[in-house]
Amino acid sequence: MTSSTSSTSSTPGTAGTPGAAGTFSIGGEHRVNRLGFGAMRLPTEPAADRKAALAVARRAVERGVTLIDTAHLYGWGANEELLAEALYPYPDGLLITTKVGILRTGPEGWAYDARPESLREQVDQGLRRLRIERVGLLQLHRIDPKVPIAEQVGALRELQEEGKIGHIGLSEVTTAQLAEARQTAEIASVQNRYNLFDREHEQVLEACEAAGIAFLPWRPVAAAAEPDRPSALTTVATDLGATAAQVLLAWLLARSPVVLPIPGTASLAHLEENLAAAHLRLTDSQRALLDRTVAPTDHH
Repeated sequence: MTSSTSSTSSTPGTAGTPGAAGTFSIGGEHRVNRLGFGAMRLPTEPAADRKAALAVARRAVERGVTLIDTAHLYGWGANEELLAEALYPYPDGLLITTKVGILRTGPEGWAYDARPESLREQVDQGLRRLRIERVGLLQLHRIDPKVPIAEQVGALRELQEEGKIGHIGLSEVTTAQLAEARQTAEIASVQNRYNLFDREHEQVLEACEAAGIAFLPWRPVAAAAEPDRPSALTTVATDLGATAAQVLLAWLLARSPVVLPIPGTASLAHLEENLAAAHLRLTDSQRALLDRTVAPTDHH
């Protein structure tokens, strides 16, 4: 698997473009801008909110986002349908990745289900909702504890061999689970919760970096909204003339060349704010200050 990053110069005060943070080649096939978009927070109803969500998805792509993350779990397929409505036919270079492995069991209930036959059905449904014949990156939303990892990943590998899946990703895995999965199939991405104040999966990130596997941190900027956020974050944001969320994204982008943050929002203003983070460059001293920072509350 190959990967590379590239940077472009930035002008203070200009609107951010995702490409300013460099690019990464997922699976050696899909070269995407490292700053992506998570679609989970896009509402599908009522009609007015849906219209606004469609506008946000379209604006993200207009501004240069080339990696969008969704899942069957998000609205039980409604989020995938929303993206198809907003963006189909998809422009060249856009990678929409979705996740399977969790099924609805009732109005509020859900359960892991990564049995091979279930994964096959979930993938087929996702392809239909996204209006595609092949999903470029298909992620296993969670490891099903009732099914051997080799069976779960093996089922996805079979779908890959059939041409329905381009590349296979995992979500919320340990280093041991990642290593076991890689014995069955090539793994192109890992999506784990990770941010400045929640580094529980540091070793997973390091394993991904060593193997050239894309690492998609979810909840990348959650701490920005907290009133008691550490003073170091506020200090760096003030020095850069940036927001706390932008600093958190800049820290992630600087953390490793395999990190591809996917901040999500249903707001056009917040979308623009997030994309502007691609232009931020932290100094060594600012990075060191942030690296020493711990969360004031229990994030991990």
